Amino acid sequence: MRGSPTDRRPTVRRRRLRGTAVAAAPAVLVLPLLGAAPPESQSSSSARLQGAFAAAAAEYEVPRSVLLGVSYLQSRWDAHGGAPSVTGGYGPMHLTDARTALAEAPHHSEGTEDPRGDDSRPPLRPAADLPENTQLPPRLRTLPRAAELTGLPAETLRTDAEANVAGGAALLAAAQRELGREPSTDPADWYGAVARFSGADDRATAAAYANEVFAVIRDGAHRVTDAGQRVTLAAEPRLAPDTGQLSRAGLRAAAADGTECPRTVSCEWIPAPYEEFGDKDYGNHDVADRPASQRIRYIVVHDTEATWDTTLQLVQDPTYVSWHYSLRSTDGYIAQHVKNKDVAWHAGNWFVNAGSIGLEHEGFLASPDAWYTEAMYRTSARLVRYLAGKYRVPLDRRHILGHDTVPGPTTATVRGMHTDPGPYWDWRHYFELLGRPFGPTAGRHAGLVTILPDYAHNRPEFTGCVSGGQQCAVHGSSAVRLYNEPDSASPLIKDIGLRPDGSPSTIDVNDVGSRVSTGQQYAVAERRGAWTAIWYLGQKAWFHNPAEQPTAVGAAGLVVTPRKDLAEVPVYGRAYPEKEAYPADVPAQAVSPLPYKVLQGQRYVVGDRLKGEYYYAVSFDPSGHKVVTGEDVYYEIQYGHRVAFVRAADVRVLPGV
Repeated sequence: MRGSPTDRRPTVRRRRLRGTAVAAAPAVLVLPLLGAAPPESQSSSSARLQGAFAAAAAEYEVPRSVLLGVSYLQSRWDAHGGAPSVTGGYGPMHLTDARTALAEAPHHSEGTEDPRGDDSRPPLRPAADLPENTQLPPRLRTLPRAAELTGLPAETLRTDAEANVAGGAALLAAAQRELGREPSTDPADWYGAVARFSGADDRATAAAYANEVFAVIRDGAHRVTDAGQRVTLAAEPRLAPDTGQLSRAGLRAAAADGTECPRTVSCEWIPAPYEEFGDKDYGNHDVADRPASQRIRYIVVHDTEATWDTTLQLVQDPTYVSWHYSLRSTDGYIAQHVKNKDVAWHAGNWFVNAGSIGLEHEGFLASPDAWYTEAMYRTSARLVRYLAGKYRVPLDRRHILGHDTVPGPTTATVRGMHTDPGPYWDWRHYFELLGRPFGPTAGRHAGLVTILPDYAHNRPEFTGCVSGGQQCAVHGSSAVRLYNEPDSASPLIKDIGLRPDGSPSTIDVNDVGSRVSTGQQYAVAERRGAWTAIWYLGQKAWFHNPAEQPTAVGAAGLVVTPRKDLAEVPVYGRAYPEKEAYPADVPAQAVSPLPYKVLQGQRYVVGDRLKGEYYYAVSFDPSGHKVVTGEDVYYEIQYGHRVAFVRAADVRVLPGV
């Protein structure tokens, strides 16, 4: 944390926001209570933030349930220690001040990763022609507007959670007036104002946002925030908002025709171009016929590291790269760019690209420790649940991949692979929203574990968010660090793919060589007291796992281990067919092992069983495209932080007991 927000609260605001009643407990909970407050917040008054909502609602004549519901969808009432979100939003109300925090570094222009990852074509190194941000849209500058309405300094609205709530109430009241409506104590009369508060410029997105807010109000919610504040929203199950107000809000109609999205989200078709250019070159994706031609196995979660407008301009450039969907942080709006039958260039591994759907989540701050809005988490989860059901993609961490868990396809590519969405993406919460919450599936002493730290309490130190070596803001994380011995003073695990010289991993935010993440599963190698060792990158890797606050729970499943006659077996970053499977008109692709091994006696959790497959698509005319399927069978495994593959002929499959 960056210090207690109460240290900077103005005296006048302190008097005005204290001393109000706390709402009754809800009848229904939206999400499970996340647990006790972080240690440094135990002395905080549990009623302070609850009272701030009541006081701000009274002062600006906004129903308290509406104010609480909007804030929940913005931040789940968290303040994040004054740190900005991925779109420059601050505090429980996610008041945006992007001009203060704006920095653009286009995601697919960074590092050495080839987003296409196909050896049969020259490496693709896109260079983005960034547009000038001469004026930010209103949705990215709500905090300055709140400062005008409240008379409070912008810095106070950024850093003081209670003042931030007042700023959000003032914006809601202003939206109600702009719609020509009087203040009302009935939450049903605020549908239009809530829709306008989203910042969306189209009716469908504004409606989807407002519907989510009123769903929260109907169900109620109750949780402890990241600052240790207990906040309650009493359920109003009979609430029926006046949805007709939206027709008078002056918003545009979005072009939803042709999209592949669930009905519960707002989705617009903004196509990525499939065009020829230059000397027999083309972009920015490949035409295919999935799932008829090849299975869709994965959904890959990315963040964009660019503003929304830049993201849309980049994906519409035929010389750039592509992904299937973009999701906006402020309101959860979705744009689809590539049909799911086609192959986008997004994951840096052609085998994964050919069998995946890519989702880019808006995030453009230079600091990757920024947080994501609840609106975007919910919309993303609805989309992933829909896609997973349609294409039969298992809802687990070996099929719902972060870009940071996609393996480098060859040894030469390992060091350049991207590391988004990073250690601050809340995988635990995301899978709760997916309807597949992580939990124990075996006893405490099982042979497998699922990594499952409490996000709010789990606060490993990271560096490099702003500049190399500089410590990142400390807050909740999905990541758990690994050591050579059951001692946090021992060296971190080595990753020879990232550091061929054998030097240890670091705590840099982009160094994935010595950490695991929520939902990933590993085979237990040893236990000593409060420490657990797992098989990881060919070695024993230790993490702190005390019984009173575990960072992993027991799991059941299958593992692979080398055949009894093999001392070690190679590990691959892609599951390509054997040479004999290729027809004469398709160049055979190398079955190239990574610099890793599975050693005799080690075990790794199995994710999928599949035949080797390669999608040959190097020409603009799709008539020459071919899917080559071999006889060699592979198992996908959780090897390190990233997934990997081993040949079935090299290993035995055993129960993970």
